[in-house]
Amino acid sequence: MVVLTPTRPEGAEPEDFHLSRRGLAAAVLASYALAARSAQAEPIVTDAAGLITEMVMVETPDRAIPAFVARPDAKGRFPVVVVIPEVFGLHEYVRDICRRLAKLGYVAISPDLFVRQGDPSKAADFAEVRKIVGDASEAQIMGDVAATLAFVKTQKFADKGKIAITGFCWGGALVWLSSARFKDLKAGAAWYGRLSAPKPGEFLGEPNRTWPLQVVGQLNAPVIGLYAGKDGGIPVSDVEAMRAALVAAKKTRSDLVLYPDSQHGFHADYRASYDATAAADAWNRMLAHFAANGVKPKSYRAG
Repeated sequence: MVVLTPTRPEGAEPEDFHLSRRGLAAAVLASYALAARSAQAEPIVTDAAGLITEMVMVETPDRAIPAFVARPDAKGRFPVVVVIPEVFGLHEYVRDICRRLAKLGYVAISPDLFVRQGDPSKAADFAEVRKIVGDASEAQIMGDVAATLAFVKTQKFADKGKIAITGFCWGGALVWLSSARFKDLKAGAAWYGRLSAPKPGEFLGEPNRTWPLQVVGQLNAPVIGLYAGKDGGIPVSDVEAMRAALVAAKKTRSDLVLYPDSQHGFHADYRASYDATAAADAWNRMLAHFAANGVKPKSYRAG
């Protein structure tokens, strides 16, 4: 059995979960992150009917990296959502998010940002996850996001004028950073991404890393932040500090939503932290935010 209490913004600590051989095997077969899957969870499964799903190769400055793409099996150009994974990388939960978006009429693409370092989804020990993620530099990650944007802009099925970004946990922080850096992005949705720098010596606490509170004034694309009131790693005070920073920087189209009774990872339907009500509400808010900023499929209907 796998039991998780994911109260930290970058995943669980070793004491947060217990893994038996049976639980490990089940997680491997299900293609979900070993170090986070709850045996009690019933993950959402989205089929690929009416979609084209494929792995593609995205050229970056140093090598090609794989990315998962899900898109409507139809002619025309579709708005794009770049999906940035959690610390566990490009596993089944992330691919299912891409399929969900594609069912709505988006092109969804999620790059494998850890391919150089390893596959964190197969790590049963969070120390191994931490090593893989920590070895991925900010410069490399930002370069890979830039390459992903360049890739979709050349595709005949993508509307290069309508590109949004979303990300979860570790990827949520990258949504804020990417929205400050890349002018191709029209909107961002950050799911419980860390906002302030970790303390020196903590996971990702190196002084050369940038965090969302440092780039508020540089935001090009408006971001909706989706946060949990019972997040053990992202205090409500950080959420309020980000709100205040947005106001001070006059970033009036960006805001944060706090789900007071939810935990970190409340959208992750393969974890014990999953909160179906909060997840559904936040998902709808994300779609509405994208639509309000021009990134919407022709079939989009509010609510």
